[in-house]
Amino acid sequence: MNIISFLLSPPSGLSVSMILIVSYVLGLLHGATPDEHTWPITFSYAIGSYSTKRGMKAGFLFSLGFTLQRAFLTTLGYLGLAYFYMKYNLDGPVYIIVGFVMAIAGSYILKGRYLHLPIDVALGSKLHHTSEAKRVPLHEAHEKEVPLKMTIVHGLIAGFGFGAYATVITFILAPQVPSVIYAPLPGLMFGIGTMTMQVLFGAAFGSLLRLKKLTEDKIKIIARRSAGRTLYYGGLAFVLIGIIVILIPPVDDFAISTGLSVPNLSALDIGLILVLIVVGVIGVWGLIKSYREVVREAMTNSKLSKTEAQD
Repeated sequence: MNIISFLLSPPSGLSVSMILIVSYVLGLLHGATPDEHTWPITFSYAIGSYSTKRGMKAGFLFSLGFTLQRAFLTTLGYLGLAYFYMKYNLDGPVYIIVGFVMAIAGSYILKGRYLHLPIDVALGSKLHHTSEAKRVPLHEAHEKEVPLKMTIVHGLIAGFGFGAYATVITFILAPQVPSVIYAPLPGLMFGIGTMTMQVLFGAAFGSLLRLKKLTEDKIKIIARRSAGRTLYYGGLAFVLIGIIVILIPPVDDFAISTGLSVPNLSALDIGLILVLIVVGVIGVWGLIKSYREVVREAMTNSKLSKTEAQD
């Protein structure tokens, strides 16, 4: 039996220490593979954090909420109360709720952009700059910092998503612990394993913008706008997929095998498609668009400064 088979189908009669080790390693795999309940959210907030340290914090806070939920889930598994996951498909509702919260966070970050433009159009307003001496676009004046504490809420909600890893810790490992006192521990260790990888990925995502060697102010603006767009449009993508899954349940069973035996990588399914859409398409688009905006605005401000100096 290879290590992956052992982890995904652990035998009965394991000691508590072995149960905790297996749970932790499963968490590492869960955090390292492209899971739709972790990667899109960690990527969005870590990018918006614009630094390695804040990116790590984003990964940590998200995983903290996720870990608390997983500890609760394995307690339900021990008590035999988690079988509603086997009876009901909660993917659709979880996608919708996660997407809704993502869109709210994205809208908050880009508050000026999403609140003032429709009103301007309705009133026929042509005012697009503040009254400050320096011409600053209104949407930039209203943009908010990325609310990292929201990642805890995301983690708690995303923890209700259920996949292969959750099945193992909930229905195989949790029932083997000696008493209810130990029941939260498999979920806790699983969450810590996920947290380990999410902190590392958060650090990597958070430091991406440093590669361009831009000024601190430009990095902050690009990061904020990229995160806002990824959360907002990524959230809408989650809501849309969630609605489709609820209305057409067979869509959730769609899968094209990749030949790999590791969950989240074993098939091109709706979860992996969501990761590719939010991180690979919307996230990359948000970064490129935000970078181009900042460069264009810098050039415009430079020309204005030269004109004013000549006057």
